[in-house]
Amino acid sequence: MAATENINNWVLGLTGGIGSGKSAVSNMLAARNITIVDADIIAREVVAPNSTGLNAIKAHFGASILNTDASLNRAQLREIIFTDNDQKTWLNNLLHPLIREKTLNDLNTATSDYVVLVAPLLFENNLHQYCQRTLVIDVPVSVQLSRTINRDNVSEQQANSIIAAQMSREDKLAKADDVLDNNRSLEHVEIELEKLHQEYLALAKQSNKR
Repeated sequence: MAATENINNWVLGLTGGIGSGKSAVSNMLAARNITIVDADIIAREVVAPNSTGLNAIKAHFGASILNTDASLNRAQLREIIFTDNDQKTWLNNLLHPLIREKTLNDLNTATSDYVVLVAPLLFENNLHQYCQRTLVIDVPVSVQLSRTINRDNVSEQQANSIIAAQMSREDKLAKADDVLDNNRSLEHVEIELEKLHQEYLALAKQSNKR
């Protein structure tokens, strides 16, 4: 999908449901000297201590929204916005532009042959508009469940709720340009990823964006 804004680099959007293995695949691409822009990391950076985002949150909710080390008390903030849609809207209106601005800046300033935008909500948040191609990391829902329960030490009910809140596996697969099956050994995954990587290098070279 062609980007709708003036981004200088060829962008691959990488997504997948929780427990699908996005981090493992993005680490493989990073090892190939490809810059990774991670939406989850950016979301944390825009509310780091002394950031514009956190200062605005403190001014709105009061100093009690901070931990003793001046970081954001995420649990307290989640509780507030979970029970108050107006506060949730206020927070989204604050953070989404900050996240978007930093994401676009990081995509533009990357110097690798192409750049990867990793985002669990790539399609839900319409971030795929900035990507020339999208790659979904795919595993069966049963695998997502077991990995999430083991990794995050949550109950099966909690894991099911998280999965249910995301776009369905079927919808992600329907929207994807490419799909990488991650329900097998990492060796086999990396062999297929290398083929995709070479395709992306060729496409980026052809795009005349660099």
